[in-house]
Amino acid sequence: MTLSDPLAHPAWTSLTGEHRRFAESRGRAVRYRTDVAPFIALPPDPGREDWADLAALAGAGTVVPLTGLVGPPPEHWPVVQRGAGVQLSGERIVGAADPEAVLLTEADVPEMLALVERTKPGPFRARTIELGRYLGIRRDGVLIAMAGERLHPPGWTEISAVCTDAAHRGQGLGTRLVLAVAAGIRERDEVPFLHASADNANAIRLYESLGFRLSRRVEFTFLEVPADVPVG
Repeated sequence: MTLSDPLAHPAWTSLTGEHRRFAESRGRAVRYRTDVAPFIALPPDPGREDWADLAALAGAGTVVPLTGLVGPPPEHWPVVQRGAGVQLSGERIVGAADPEAVLLTEADVPEMLALVERTKPGPFRARTIELGRYLGIRRDGVLIAMAGERLHPPGWTEISAVCTDAAHRGQGLGTRLVLAVAAGIRERDEVPFLHASADNANAIRLYESLGFRLSRRVEFTFLEVPADVPVG
């Protein structure tokens, strides 16, 4: 299935395209391997069989995050949580290399996980670094800020895991890293985009000041997989 707007369903278009090597699937339901990312996706036009495949793939009782749902989920799928978000696209972003930013590798993952635990920028797992290029800034040898690439729809790359240790905020490190990651994306002739919580006004203002624009409003829906899923 080819979508005219790959950003409408970025997890689906990533998992069925550039990130297929990280995917596990059953029928048309796909997800990232659990040590890579928590995202799971259905095709844009899911039917009852697709929901049954999703349940079998994730397992009964599992809470799954879904975005871009067209219409409500089936009645027997309990909604655990909903969250409003925004998607921002960077067609006007050029980016800028940063001399202090260093390329992070698998050897840095323990420090990256520790920074994520302290700052809570969103999901980041042991193999998330394999999804793209991650840059960091160190002070006195300690990783204090990072940002990198996550979802990868055709022609686009998501900037994610933007975080700075509390003791070093207010220095513009996050801004510098976003622009440095964006510069690498632009070198591949791709366009950066990102997501933010709709109530994170400070982050949205910052991204808009860099040249990102509102692409769409999104809803993050967390559903619990029921034990019995009807098919047909």
